[in-house]
Amino acid sequence: MDYTIVKWLHILSSTFLFGTGIGSAFYMLFTSLSRDVRAIAVVSRHVVLADWIFTTTTIIVQPVTGLYMIYLAGYPLRSAWIAWSFALYFFAGACWLPVVWMQLRMRDMAQVAARDGTELPPLYWRYLRFWVLLGIPAFFALVIIFWLMVAKPV
Repeated sequence: MDYTIVKWLHILSSTFLFGTGIGSAFYMLFTSLSRDVRAIAVVSRHVVLADWIFTTTTIIVQPVTGLYMIYLAGYPLRSAWIAWSFALYFFAGACWLPVVWMQLRMRDMAQVAARDGTELPPLYWRYLRFWVLLGIPAFFALVIIFWLMVAKPV
């Protein structure tokens, strides 16, 4: 496959990855802070769906297209910017996996609370705090990766 096409796919999938992440985080956080249980139930369901459709797909596409571009361009895998990109990518993924688990639990808690007409349990709010605490370093890891991809520092 042509380098330009692979690069386009890589950039497009990184846009979906980052955009879905920041958009989902925004809506999940601010809807949760509204304390409107019915809205939280709807938004959390959509955030989980978006994660499965977009984030999971792009998590696979990113390293495949990245490695293929490295191969096509002839960059050595030992380049510092490549090593840092992969390290930060795996770090962001390590933050994302527990976030997904928490989102599933938060979605379920919100569904039950909306159905029963009750408030969200304290566990929901504890998960939300951890969800935010894991999202912040993952966000900055992806921002640094974008910089590394553009600058390719020696």
